[in-house]
Amino acid sequence: MSKVAIGWEAMTDYDRQIAQWVEETPFVDTHEHLIEESQRLSGAIQPRTLPCNDWAYLFRSYAAEDLVVAGLPAADLRRFLGPDLTSQEKYRLIAPYWERIRHTGYAQALRHTFRGVYGEEDLTAESLPRIAEKYRETIQPGFYGRILGLANIRGCHVNSLQRIFMETEQPGLLDHDISILQLCRCSAADFAWVEAETGRRPTTLDEWLEVIDYYFATYGGKAVAVKSQIAYSRALNFEPVTEAYAARLFPHQADKVGALHALGPEDLKTLQDYLFRYCVGKAGEYGLPVKLHTGVLAGYGVMQLARTRSNAADVCRLLQDFPETKFVLMHIGYPYEHEFIALAKHYPNAAIDMCWAWIINPVAGVRFLKEFLMAVPSNKIFTFGGDYVAVEPIYGHACVARRGITLALSQLVAEGWIALEDTRDLIDRIMRGNARQFFRKAHWQDATRP
Repeated sequence: MSKVAIGWEAMTDYDRQIAQWVEETPFVDTHEHLIEESQRLSGAIQPRTLPCNDWAYLFRSYAAEDLVVAGLPAADLRRFLGPDLTSQEKYRLIAPYWERIRHTGYAQALRHTFRGVYGEEDLTAESLPRIAEKYRETIQPGFYGRILGLANIRGCHVNSLQRIFMETEQPGLLDHDISILQLCRCSAADFAWVEAETGRRPTTLDEWLEVIDYYFATYGGKAVAVKSQIAYSRALNFEPVTEAYAARLFPHQADKVGALHALGPEDLKTLQDYLFRYCVGKAGEYGLPVKLHTGVLAGYGVMQLARTRSNAADVCRLLQDFPETKFVLMHIGYPYEHEFIALAKHYPNAAIDMCWAWIINPVAGVRFLKEFLMAVPSNKIFTFGGDYVAVEPIYGHACVARRGITLALSQLVAEGWIALEDTRDLIDRIMRGNARQFFRKAHWQDATRP
């Protein structure tokens, strides 16, 4: 990691010592959405996960969203992320907007990636041809491990966007979650997804529960956790529902031919409540932590902030009803992170993951980490997850995170809250030790080295 990334020149001797310890300590990366390396190597275009195979792909998550918020027309974004334009045409589309976003966390992660992976200080008209060429040159067999190694990451969790559980080609490098989103949301797409993977199209609740049981029986011993991002479509207030009531509702939602009336919003929520709690129960049986998306949503123009604001209050019932199940509340609940500090302080089974948070708002990440460490036992936090589909920006995100951790701890030492001699063990704990203790089914062999 470069000294530029951690602001070396402006530091005191104490700051430099902390920065050195932070840089030397490997991260356990607790959240990514990486596609399989073989798809990147093949270059096979897939609209959702690999819409183009050039440098523009690095913007897919999440700088593309900042471009639109800064004024880039959505139609131009689709062209930018598509496979048809030349590099120069893509650059001309975004150049005015890149200047507007280049200081956001999303863009800073990309700029660190351009610098550390490609040797280019920034994206400019002059550097574009070299970045485009280095993008292509980087994609060689084993490049996932090389990028993670360059970022000093030893262990990486993936929530696949392609399968409910991905049996990865690189099990020593990547650990995977079981996605329970498709098992409890009950959309037409979810039923089709399950049918494509299992060949089953349940019409009764009992048959659907057999599908859930199948996924846990088949993959529960291989998974590192279960994950749900159902907060994108509903509140997190999952109330107890009897199996008999859910059984009466399920056929209406699973009906393919229109013979039964569709469920209204309240009945659909009730069915989802039952299925989600069933999945949480299964996770507990298999000793798997439950990862929950909380806080701000990816994308643009869709977030219902009133629902996001209630995330922390809504999960209290789950934390109380499943006291033996470990929950990971992701993304610090931004912009309502103080409520999540309160949850982690009060509930023994709640931990907080800073994945994605460092690039949503790096300064808020520094404030959050300082306040968290002053309020909550330090074993209840994980400090890095890139949350990317592409592997390359993980490097830049790790640079931002290391700088943030360094700043937070340096400020706590300077303010007299923590002694310098205590910081080394604390750094190890929050960057890797906590994850290794908490996610006991993960693989920790160092597969990032060639």
